Amino acid sequence: MKGRWAASLLAMILVSLTLTWSTGALGQFLANGPLPPVPVPPDNPQTDAKVRLGAQLYFDTRLSADNTISCATCHAPKTGWSNPHPTDTGIRGQVGGRNSGTILNAAYMRVQFWDGRAATLEEQAVGPIHNPIEMGETLENVVRKLNGIPGYRAQFNTVFGTDANPDGIAKAIAAFERTVVTGPAPYDRWLAGEKSAMTPAAVRGMNLFNGKGHCSPCHSGPAFSDQGYHNIGAGMDRKDPDLGREVVTKDPRDRGRFKTPGLRNCALTPPYLHTGSEKTLADVIAYYDRGGIANPNLDPLMLPLNLTSREKADLVAFLEALTGTQPNITPPALPEAGPAQEGGSR
Repeated sequence: MKGRWAASLLAMILVSLTLTWSTGALGQFLANGPLPPVPVPPDNPQTDAKVRLGAQLYFDTRLSADNTISCATCHAPKTGWSNPHPTDTGIRGQVGGRNSGTILNAAYMRVQFWDGRAATLEEQAVGPIHNPIEMGETLENVVRKLNGIPGYRAQFNTVFGTDANPDGIAKAIAAFERTVVTGPAPYDRWLAGEKSAMTPAAVRGMNLFNGKGHCSPCHSGPAFSDQGYHNIGAGMDRKDPDLGREVVTKDPRDRGRFKTPGLRNCALTPPYLHTGSEKTLADVIAYYDRGGIANPNLDPLMLPLNLTSREKADLVAFLEALTGTQPNITPPALPEAGPAQEGGSR
């Protein structure tokens, strides 16, 4: 019985990774259970050649101004496709102000970045390239570099029928990122009837997550994110706090609000919160147990929880039970630079 169930679940996951999901089917997204098919925009269908090209671009440091930073620098497979440091480090050792977060399941997010400033995964994919603190390049110069590399130029013409251009770069990287998704976790197997898949502590933690812990109102659905923005107080006690969503909307009511991250595989992606200030899941639970940091825009659900030591441990056990399989790929071979590209980025 278990063998047949496992085979059926694997088949469901494999199908879900190849089907196009309607972005209008919000009810399907918000349902409970395993992840639905990956949403794919009609103007950027998945192809093997496009994904391979996107993987190369994702790992290529030549997309940065000094040839030292790639997408994988801050979103590395070996660290849960995230950055193990509190905030980004870009070219010339510059340090950013927010935690990188993870690329895992980014395909399920309706908007990208902590403040939601990118409407699509394609827009997100090129954002770090021209961010002066991160990769510090210009898209114009990246296009010039890529078209000076025969292997890249040939691949762009095969995939898009044209030389490298900003649109093709964005679409290829986004196509690759849509393959970076999590597989079944113990929680999913438990939901499917395998009651030994989660420990008693994890089951108790799940009940706390949906009850006393006040977690599920924001961390809902199969990706464990309501796709909304909340002020949980993190960093709001700083002299110059990060204004979060307000920077995008210019609405003071959005001050200190940040997008709810998904929780699948979160045990593999420390540190936590947009500040990167909480080193472990236990630290995160303790932060919420305190009710966050008081400020005028604090979310009304941020209240002291008065959790016991065992309840805190149980919540951690449940979060660890959300860890499923994930891609753990070897960086692909990159096209060699032509003579004009050797020795410099410009």
